[in-house]
Amino acid sequence: MCLGIPGQVVELVEGYGDQLALVDVAGVRRNINIGLLDEGPLEPGMWVIIHMGFALERVDAAGAEKAMRGLELMGRPMDADGA
Repeated sequence: MCLGIPGQVVELVEGYGDQLALVDVAGVRRNINIGLLDEGPLEPGMWVIIHMGFALERVDAAGAEKAMRGLELMGRPMDADGA
């Protein structure tokens, strides 16, 4: 299992063998390699899970929200009782 971050496709980047997309990740836009996706073409507005600069899977908005909540939970400090 890997740690993935959800991002929303802003636009497909021309050239590069149709393997790059500009993706918004928590308000920061970055180019992401989409060459590993085999689920059909991406369009602006779609969500992907990203790991190490590669889109690994396509998710819907609910799946992206669930992934982000999980990441936020991992970043929270433990309670005083250690839980």
